[in-house]
Amino acid sequence: MRLSLISNNWLHSKTFLSAALLVSLWGCATTPQQQWHQDETYHLTVLHTNDHHGRFWKNKYDEYGMSARKTLIDEIRQEVAAEGGSVLLFSGGDINTGVPESDLQDAEPDFKGMNIIGYDAMAVGNHEFDNPLEVLFKQRQWANFPMLSANIYDKTTGKRLFRPYKIFDEQGIRIAVIGLTTEDTAKIGNPEYIGHVEFRDPKAEAKKLIAELKKSEQPDLIFAVTHMGHYVNGQHGINAPGDVALARYLEPGSLDMIVGGHSQEPVCMEAPNVADTHFQPGDDCQPDKQNGTYIVQAHEWGKYVGRADYEFRNGQLKMTSYELIPINLKKKVEINGKKQRVLVSEKIPENAALLKFLAPYEEKGQAQLGQKIATVQGRLEGDRNVVRFQQTNLGRLIATAHKEKAKADFAVMNSGGVRDSIESGDVTYKDVLKVQPFANILTYVDMSGAEVIQYLNQVATKPVDSGAYAQFAGISMTVSASGVADVKIGGEPIRMEQTYRFTIPSYNAAGGDGYPKLTDHTGFVNTGFVDADVLKEYLQAHSPVDTSLYQPKGEIIYK
Repeated sequence: MRLSLISNNWLHSKTFLSAALLVSLWGCATTPQQQWHQDETYHLTVLHTNDHHGRFWKNKYDEYGMSARKTLIDEIRQEVAAEGGSVLLFSGGDINTGVPESDLQDAEPDFKGMNIIGYDAMAVGNHEFDNPLEVLFKQRQWANFPMLSANIYDKTTGKRLFRPYKIFDEQGIRIAVIGLTTEDTAKIGNPEYIGHVEFRDPKAEAKKLIAELKKSEQPDLIFAVTHMGHYVNGQHGINAPGDVALARYLEPGSLDMIVGGHSQEPVCMEAPNVADTHFQPGDDCQPDKQNGTYIVQAHEWGKYVGRADYEFRNGQLKMTSYELIPINLKKKVEINGKKQRVLVSEKIPENAALLKFLAPYEEKGQAQLGQKIATVQGRLEGDRNVVRFQQTNLGRLIATAHKEKAKADFAVMNSGGVRDSIESGDVTYKDVLKVQPFANILTYVDMSGAEVIQYLNQVATKPVDSGAYAQFAGISMTVSASGVADVKIGGEPIRMEQTYRFTIPSYNAAGGDGYPKLTDHTGFVNTGFVDADVLKEYLQAHSPVDTSLYQPKGEIIYK
């Protein structure tokens, strides 16, 4: 039996204040008595997914999807129950953003699908803040499971905005599950929506909360569902510290397990602090272990369900097996001289009831998105492993579309706002929304040449391998660690006293990705145009689009 420490009314709260008042009641519990028996072995299975990003439906190759996921999870539950064990199912967060059918419906099919699958808890991810808070609170109402985060606070009241933990009672074993969210959300979340939200250091909040739990709840085990990222050996670079740093920060064994997300990778280790970089679907997977804490993550999109089997005996937890189970993933093989996709493991059938529930959402989305809007001649490159490292034709095309719409002199586009490529051939609105799913608004600002140089010194020098790395159109320059030089706008050397107009997504204009905040500048204008609609309009107007016209030709030189 699982115990809840919160009334259902809280799930319908829409205000910071009411949520905060109820948060203050969570710790009011009577000290529990030990329920499990000495010298008896208990079996516990933890299942997990993370970074769902709107993938409620299978892809065009019939891979993953929530219906097949439910079939697998139901089978595991039946297996474990037959052996007298218990199952808990967690998500590492980021349910939102990534597939247009989901995005246009505020991830309703995803959250309600999670209810049907039977999730027990999830971490609040940074992409839960891609929408206005009203949408997030609506999603919290939809969810029949708690959305956990101990380190997100309302700046006005100083109280937590989400429930920090939940207690589960499994066979008399008391399990505290705490939630934590990357503090980078303050930087990479949409500033328009999180102005009154504070993201505190999750490591410090975890340490404080664990101490409180040990006094008030006396749990036998403490797990964390986190959306912080797994960085091998704690090497997090420009990102906020992740799960490894968290485990090392705490007293040894303070956390028994971390179910993570955010970095979107299969956490499989070759040796201590050495990742298995050759992991393929179906391979064995050894989770990370730091300071007595198991750390797991199941890549992304529901491609896998992670399964950790434990034995609990006399207060001690031992992992007996771990695997990442692929959900109908396929690999390319050559058969009779032709490349074909074949399943890497036995096919998992889709659950009929969940499939029936989700089908109307998919049909509604397809009807809106499936219409052709343009034709593209050649591939437009938006792969994150390319667009976050160098200028690409898609980055330049998007920036050019913004520049023309605002009648600007040049354009700046953050690469983190480019989420997919566009293949050669017919293009639909769905393709556009895959590229730009965040509904940012096109903004522009008028600045003097001297101000432009100051701005570029901060923006053009953003590091590669981050969403802050900038794509440009209408401008050329040389970029070094010390700043920019040889700046030309429209082919002419920049003049310090002249006024120039440039575009920037509203996300970055508000300070997102660590860009200078422009919304208070006297020359700032919010056009009200949604970025995806601007791109759609541009593609329609220039169809058929010759991608070679947007190929970078050395306009931006990095030294």
